[in-house]
Amino acid sequence: MKTKPQLLLEDVRRIAAAAEAEALANDWAVSIAVVDDGGHLLWLQRLDGAAPISAQIAPAKAQTAALGRRESKAYEDMINGGRVSFLSAPLAATLEGGVPVIVDGHVVGAVGVSGVKSGEDAQIARAGIAAL
Repeated sequence: MKTKPQLLLEDVRRIAAAAEAEALANDWAVSIAVVDDGGHLLWLQRLDGAAPISAQIAPAKAQTAALGRRESKAYEDMINGGRVSFLSAPLAATLEGGVPVIVDGHVVGAVGVSGVKSGEDAQIARAGIAAL
């Protein structure tokens, strides 16, 4: 039987706090979601001023990154590159801003952010992950 690391609540809180700090430092109103490796929601917060829809999009981006084992931007790039058949894939959100959390070569979860430009969403997610 193989074993692998997993996110603990303490890890999730650390990721969320660092992501929130990055968003606040840039005055970005976003929603931040953290999921486990199966895409199940562990954390969701919507900062003051974030659009209500961002609380739906952030977990979807995180789920896509966790289940796909890659940044959600990879799917956005495929579709924008002309592979429109990927629109029928069972992915929650094919927009940049979902970043997998990788520990010792294992995807243990993902962070999804929504509310500002996609590259800025990803910046916030990476800042959260860097706190690990």
